[in-house]
Formats: sequence, structure tokens, C-alpha cells
Amino acid sequence: MDGDEGFEEFYRSTRHRVVTVLYALGGDLSEAQDAAQEAYVRAWQRWSTISAYDDAEAWVRTVGHRLLINRWRKIRNGLSAYRRHGPDPATGPPSENTVALVTALRRLPAEQRQAIVLHHLADLSVADIAVQTGTPTGTVKARLARGRKTLATLLGTSFPEEVSHA
Repeated sequence: MDGDEGFEEFYRSTRHRVVTVLYALGGDLSEAQDAAQEAYVRAWQRWSTISAYDDAEAWVRTVGHRLLINRWRKIRNGLSAYRRHGPDPATGPPSENTVALVTALRRLPAEQRQAIVLHHLADLSVADIAVQTGTPTGTVKARLARGRKTLATLLGTSFPEEVSHA
């Protein structure tokens, strides 16, 4: 089994068994699928070596099982820390203003919402947003302007003219 074709065939012919075994070991199908996926990624990265093993499927099962065990350990350690430190202090419900803002943000197109959040909540400059999103600065400025105008209408308020963060 050499090359990518060999791996693809190996994957197709073994994935169901591997997920089934990991599911039986862990009792959680989505965790089993995640662990199997990660194990297959690792196998693919080392395929030139693993393809020569007598039982490459056993290698994938073993790696998947170890991944499950590591996840259980993390959960167990998290529970231990929770028991030691107790629950986080109670936080109250969000304010009416917060609920109104989140509701209004959800109504914006995704690109405008992203620009508004990155600029006003993450305090990024227009240039930083342009770099992060791979968008021209003029487009970011337009999205901010349109987003602010729509938010003002949705919230029944007005925003002051843009304070430059360029």
C-alpha cells in the first residue's frame, strides 16, 4: 500500500470498524468519530512507515484509544479542579441593552457584523480588520458604515460619527 491511493483504500476499508471499536470503548459516538479522525490524520502523515506495518489498522485503533483516554483525563482533571475551586461566582442575566444589541447584531449581514464586532468590541483598527479578513480597507469602512446605520435603525438610536482607529 504505497502512495495516497493506498491510504484512501485503507481508510475506506477500515474506518467503520475503527469508529465502532472506539465507540464501544468510550461510549460516545461523536468522541469516537473525533478520535478516529485524529488517528487517521496521524496515520496519513506517517503513511510511508505505517503502510509497511503488519496491521496498520491496529496502529490507528491504538492511537484513537489513546486519544480517547487523554480526553477522559482532561475531563477528569477539569472536574477535579471544579470540585477544588467550586463553581464560578454566579453571574446575573444579561441586561436588556445587551439582549437588544445581540439581537440587532444577529440581524446584520455576517460581513457587517464581523466588522462591527472586531472594530468596536475587539478594538481593532480598520487596517487590522482588513488584514485579518483579507478584505480591502475601503470595503471594511463601507461595512462599518452600513452596519452602524442598520444598528442605529434597529436599536432606535444614532451613533456618533466614526472615531478613527485607522
